[in-house]
Amino acid sequence: MLKVAIVGASGYTGAELLRILVGHPEVEICCVTSRQHEGLPIHQVFPSLSGFCDLLCEPLDVAAIAARADVVFTALPHKSAMEVVPGFLDAGCKVIDLSADYRLKDQDVYQQWYQPHTSPELFAEAVYGLPELYAEQIRSARLIANPGCYPTSVILALAPLLEEQLIDPKTLIVDSKSGVSGAGRGVKLGSLFCESNEGFKAYGIASHRHTPEIEQELASLAATDIRLSFTPHLLPVNRGILSTCYADLLETKSSDELLDLYRQRYADEQFVRVMPGEQLPNIAYIRGTNFCDIGLVSDPHTGRVIVISAIDNLVKGAAGQAVQNMNIMCGFKDAIGLGIVPMFP
Repeated sequence: MLKVAIVGASGYTGAELLRILVGHPEVEICCVTSRQHEGLPIHQVFPSLSGFCDLLCEPLDVAAIAARADVVFTALPHKSAMEVVPGFLDAGCKVIDLSADYRLKDQDVYQQWYQPHTSPELFAEAVYGLPELYAEQIRSARLIANPGCYPTSVILALAPLLEEQLIDPKTLIVDSKSGVSGAGRGVKLGSLFCESNEGFKAYGIASHRHTPEIEQELASLAATDIRLSFTPHLLPVNRGILSTCYADLLETKSSDELLDLYRQRYADEQFVRVMPGEQLPNIAYIRGTNFCDIGLVSDPHTGRVIVISAIDNLVKGAAGQAVQNMNIMCGFKDAIGLGIVPMFP
């Protein structure tokens, strides 16, 4: 059995990792850490795990954890992750980092959007963990930079069009909407029930930290520099992301022609579902799963294409994608442990 540790297990992402991994047939969870809940059984932190996991929350001791674990999931905030990831790698562990600390390839860009970095020498080695684009690199990696939730939804939505040079990369506009769990489990005024319920607002306009990550990966697909307008919004729901992406078409293509392109591009990808005909994605249809649903409309009136994607921000946008990356790294089938039917209603 593969021994895995979850470092930072008391947040929403940690809870999702546990929910998925307790049912994984090839995995044994050997350690969970939480500074805040040290000494408590994890099922007291998350009563939903009662009867599934009774591990005690431990302090973060790199050497002690590395002595027991083959794979370490670091579900820590940015800056905190970079302080421990090099130690786990030096001890021989494979690491899947769910923070932003190793997603960007340019140290200056990282420091512009976040803070000074203490292990930039790992930037070149870290593999961006989007399996639909980088499965071969993931297979041989020892450090995976698990993508952000918004970037996952946007990159998968636009990849086929950029790969085939069907859209003008200078015209990209993205509006994304996320459930409140995207802000994390910490107490924040904007995440309180009375602040978010029955509201709908934009935030982080022209300043959201996922912007350079999206631009980096889209630029790689387009083989040219990308600058896009990205505006996230807060939805008064627990989980889910819906991204609406706009671009000018470089040649006339019908919706059916573009949908055929998407079906061909993602034919072998179990977790990308291309919607049929006029059916469009809905966050209600992917809740609790590792799916990314994609639909689109070609607008002859404007010459634009509108692509819509839906993911669960805690699963395909975080924990589920991390497990998918682990499966690929460790030689398992991509979907093992992730065969979850969406909850509906």
